[in-house]
Amino acid sequence: MFHVKHPLSSIPALTPSPNQATAPHVLSSECEKQLRIYVQLLGQWRTGINLISEASFADVWTRHVADSAQLLDYASSARRWVDLGSGAGFPGMVIAIQLARYPDAVVHCIESDKRKAAFLRQVARVTGAPAVIHVNRIELLDANSMSTVDAVTARGLAPLLRLVDYAKVWLRNGATGIFPCGRSAQKQVQELAQAPGLEIESFPNKFEPGARIVRVRCATQGQP
Repeated sequence: MFHVKHPLSSIPALTPSPNQATAPHVLSSECEKQLRIYVQLLGQWRTGINLISEASFADVWTRHVADSAQLLDYASSARRWVDLGSGAGFPGMVIAIQLARYPDAVVHCIESDKRKAAFLRQVARVTGAPAVIHVNRIELLDANSMSTVDAVTARGLAPLLRLVDYAKVWLRNGATGIFPCGRSAQKQVQELAQAPGLEIESFPNKFEPGARIVRVRCATQGQP
């Protein structure tokens, strides 16, 4: 597991390596370096704009970074992502840093809070992550401005049924929804299964026992 000894005074150490934590995706030394910079910036900005709590930051590598990084396993060929309600950048900024080696990669981070959006822009600038920050509410965003989207994600934003409703504009055009859910995932999946035209899969979360990662696709063009 990732462990942080002195999160407030230095860049946290990684134990074991990020490659072990995010297997089967192999992280380059450059990717590890940029993730460390991201976490350092998070430590500097977090209290001023309420990004994540001190307790949460103390376990940042497992609870946030690795938990976000694993989502690529479920849409491994996706290069163009949308992250709904990005907040501190989990999972969108982690995914963007992982995809930085691909020239066609882009992660659209949607965040209505201007201060959090400023933080995300700073992270993207310093790390070189291919992230585009949209300061807007999800329901007011012009989805057509993003061109093709391969995958949509969100973490801790809303119940699964509402997330799929937010994401439907991309799902019905062929994108895959990758949504980490907590221990209430089974109930949420059952509710979602009542919606027509969806293919729904559920996988164990590697870093949170009892939690699930739900993958959603439209079975038919034009649905849901």
